[in-house]
Amino acid sequence: MAKGVAVKFQSYQETIPKVLKIIKFDSELKKHDKIIIKPSLISGSSDLSSKPEFIESILKFCIENKNPGAEVFIAEGCNGANTNEVFEERGFAKLAEKYGVSLVDLNQTYTEEIGNSEFLKFESIHYPKILLESFIISAPKLAKNEEKGISSSLDNMLGAYPSKHYQSFFSSTKNKIAKHLFKFQVHDILKCKMPELAIIDASEQGFLLVGQPLEMDKQAAKSLGLNWQNIQHLRLIEESFSPKKKAVDNLIN
Repeated sequence: MAKGVAVKFQSYQETIPKVLKIIKFDSELKKHDKIIIKPSLISGSSDLSSKPEFIESILKFCIENKNPGAEVFIAEGCNGANTNEVFEERGFAKLAEKYGVSLVDLNQTYTEEIGNSEFLKFESIHYPKILLESFIISAPKLAKNEEKGISSSLDNMLGAYPSKHYQSFFSSTKNKIAKHLFKFQVHDILKCKMPELAIIDASEQGFLLVGQPLEMDKQAAKSLGLNWQNIQHLRLIEESFSPKKKAVDNLIN
């Protein structure tokens, strides 16, 4: 597949199939038995959540182009809310029923404990097993975030921290990950697994971004008038995941 493309937005129904064919994603899909579409869903905030019609167009393309025996799932792990209730609230339960696919609550699914010498803060991470076994499409809505810079495809994977392991007894949020800076939360979960594809809804900026997640997040930052090198989690991930990996000691402190 191509490194990434940006295409002018017409409609989800028209633009998504067009861009996915440009990068030959129809051929790529046939290599995989499990495909996960990972939206970004935030309870009570439709402005920051992935739109059902956006996810539906991705889902429809996957179903039409996958192998007959392959499975497609929609998976999320909401922070501070019941994921299944948010699926219902945002219209994803109806979407799953319409296309006959399963919804996965990443907060409650089976996990595998992963240790990795490249984690910067966590000793180990309980990671959803289904994500390890699947081709992951990170499909967020692009948004500017005053504290973090942007919300896009990489930080969308924070939903992979399951609340059953990262929520304390008296908290409704994943407060056990909050003891580490945001950039480390993102870095370490991506060291478990990087999503294979980003499909970023930047329709409010007039286009969609599709391709390698880190490269697309850099372009997403640029589209919002930001320098990606000033966004801490993107800088850290660029340094850590680069083929010519540089020392990250100066980013740890």
